[in-house]
Amino acid sequence: MTSKQRSMLKGLAMTMDPIFQIGKSGLTPELTEAVKDALDKRELIKINLLKNCDDDKNEIANTLAERTNSELVQVIGKKIVLFKYQKDAKKRKIELD
Repeated sequence: MTSKQRSMLKGLAMTMDPIFQIGKSGLTPELTEAVKDALDKRELIKINLLKNCDDDKNEIANTLAERTNSELVQVIGKKIVLFKYQKDAKKRKIELD
């Protein structure tokens, strides 16, 4: 992913609300599956880390991106942004140059 593409995705993510929250239970298999399903439908998602989450935010972000086969767009504060292309080219909502 180029810096231009990453910048475009960051701009799109700014207006989004987080759809998942990670708390003290951390990264569970159920959460990973839910994130994977959401990425298949939405392509770009934002995740919020709660104050009671003791795990390292960068480690969680990288692990989640790896397990869902997605791209880590950014980790800023307590927010994680992930992107994954829609498999079906006709259903893609976001086109990167």
